[in-house]
Amino acid sequence: MKKLSLLMLSAILLFSGQVEAQEEQDRVITTAVPFLLIAADARAAGMGDQGVATPVDAFSQQWNPAKYVFAENQQGFGVTYTPYLSELVNDIFLGNITYFNRISERSAFGASFKYFSLGNIEAREAPDDLPLILSPNEFTLDLSYSLRLSERFSMAVAGRYLRSDLKLAPVDADATAASTFGVDVTAYYQSGLIDFTQFDGRWRGGLAISNVGPKIKYDEGGQENFIPTNLKAGAGFDFILDLQNRIGTYVEFNKLLVPTPQDFDGDGQIGPEDNEEYNSIGAIEGIFKSFGDAPNGFNEEVKEVTYALGAEYVYDDVFALRTGYFHESPEKGSREFISFGAGFKYTVVNIDISYLFSTSQVVSPLEGTLRFGLTFNFGGQYNEF
Repeated sequence: MKKLSLLMLSAILLFSGQVEAQEEQDRVITTAVPFLLIAADARAAGMGDQGVATPVDAFSQQWNPAKYVFAENQQGFGVTYTPYLSELVNDIFLGNITYFNRISERSAFGASFKYFSLGNIEAREAPDDLPLILSPNEFTLDLSYSLRLSERFSMAVAGRYLRSDLKLAPVDADATAASTFGVDVTAYYQSGLIDFTQFDGRWRGGLAISNVGPKIKYDEGGQENFIPTNLKAGAGFDFILDLQNRIGTYVEFNKLLVPTPQDFDGDGQIGPEDNEEYNSIGAIEGIFKSFGDAPNGFNEEVKEVTYALGAEYVYDDVFALRTGYFHESPEKGSREFISFGAGFKYTVVNIDISYLFSTSQVVSPLEGTLRFGLTFNFGGQYNEF
């Protein structure tokens, strides 16, 4: 297994410092535990990292657990694996395990475990010393409950425990893991079949407020960091051409509900005093501030909204092709990519894969990476047509 040496770690930290300087100039919003925003499943990744208004699957826990009460299978179990920075190292990855159970016509619950490994780091005090292998990591444990409030509309709540263990014991003898919790509130709408002249159709809509919770702190006397509280809204329409062919088209918008870094003292740059004032903003206060605190007003607020477009073609519920496009303003992070994916079903097993191409000057850490997912559906059947 490839090991991340201290020399490489130093280079990465140097690069991070350069990115941070640029981010301060452009007021890019950064948070702790950003892995929460990575699409953990290959199906959503193949449609431009979106899932708040797409059809239900086992991995709806990350995007919108309110979808679970529209599942046609009583139970589902899924596992995914996503290599990260695969062109540099081979031991940084994101893994996800999820399970849902539709316990009645009106209600369902879900659970998931997401683990982000930052690989192994060799720590030495001298070049000839035997290395101490360190394995920084972060993980979440989620539980959700969804309830169908009408034939076509549902809502869900989810609770999330977050743990981030990134501190290196040889550097800090008092190194401990940081933890906090987050809450999601989501809603989902799925229309009945609409009869058009040449095809049937179905509308979908979704809304989710995710990761609402206290800030996370790594040191007893250190600063508190915002977690990635975010608002997602999406819509979709399915073109049901016949019994075997369906094309779904989807759009999703996302905004971090975290304050914009800014020059509070008006000296022309964001310095330590500005950061201190920024860090004094409370988590709930920050949510409300995030809608109108951009220094350049509405024009900059709009740039803080990312959007994704996606499409999925499904043949006979056994084969699927997917594509998507994700865009973020160059001044706010410059994430921009096109993704492709495919899905295959054999009896109760679904296999999903996806691939990403960066279209930005800032290359994605997932560039050149295949993402894989397995889903197992079992139990009784529900008719949602």
